[in-house]
Amino acid sequence: MRRYFARKLLVYVLTFVFAVTVNWLIPRFMPGDPVSAMISRARVSQPEAVEHMRAYYNELFGFDRPVWEQYLHFWSSLLQGDFGISIWVFPQPVSEIILGALPYTLALMIPAILLSWFVGNWLGALAARRKVLDNTVLPAGYLLTAMPYMWIAVLLAWVFGARAGWFPVSGGYSLDIEPSWSWIFFTDALHHWVLPFLSMFLVALGGWAIGMRNMIIYELEADHSSYLAALGAPQRLIRRYAFRNAVLPQITGLALQLGVLVAGALVTEIVFNYPGLGSLILAAIQNRDFFLLQGTFLFIVIGVLIANFVIDLVYVIVDPRTRTGMAGGQS
Repeated sequence: MRRYFARKLLVYVLTFVFAVTVNWLIPRFMPGDPVSAMISRARVSQPEAVEHMRAYYNELFGFDRPVWEQYLHFWSSLLQGDFGISIWVFPQPVSEIILGALPYTLALMIPAILLSWFVGNWLGALAARRKVLDNTVLPAGYLLTAMPYMWIAVLLAWVFGARAGWFPVSGGYSLDIEPSWSWIFFTDALHHWVLPFLSMFLVALGGWAIGMRNMIIYELEADHSSYLAALGAPQRLIRRYAFRNAVLPQITGLALQLGVLVAGALVTEIVFNYPGLGSLILAAIQNRDFFLLQGTFLFIVIGVLIANFVIDLVYVIVDPRTRTGMAGGQS
């Protein structure tokens, strides 16, 4: 088992190095000059002052260095926990900006992903053995899965926000409330959280329900289920074994779909102007903020890799055949 986890860890480390390198390259292929954007925002017209500011910012951000030196400096700073200084919110460190937005993204993503997975699997398992529920869950699941995140987000904002007025359609909290550890702020933030959460939850729910329904039907019609029924095993026991076998591909699917779900969360945040990492990415692109864009992508990459590693561990715990295979490989 140690060799198995050592190989897995090596794969994740190599994936991390590759992803960080691509993350460093992407902003440098963006059109435009971030230093010119900063100077234009400062509204400086004197040529001498412009040249002085350009030289200062180039030296400060390292844009006057060779590309290979920028890359090595990036890794050196990264290993020290330094993500650089934001060009958009100069001179605030990128890490402080990201840490301010990260709780909103986690509060939106984690409940939406986990609840949609659990509820979707539960509905799919019920639909596999109840005809009435199957006739409703299956069409609804296909409809929800076909909806893009941004489309259902706009639809929910229009129906429950603009028309009904039940929920706000923009922001993470009201502008007249300061973020704090108070009940007033918590209830207000929860009120703003509902629609972004529902848009992510509903789209993911359909896919998990369809997948579990199809897997349960496959398992109930498999030879081992027929053999158990011929031996006189109760249907409850057969369904329980079918569910245990069917949930394993769903765990694998959660690992494979994690990147898509994260991308959906970022798009949803942009639609609702939710103050998470998605809004930071949009602001970084609009302001050509290399360091903020790199730092935000890096946090997302690290989060996805950690989540996939945890799912790998859960899969080993849930499926005893995996442990048996690893033990046999070691012997």
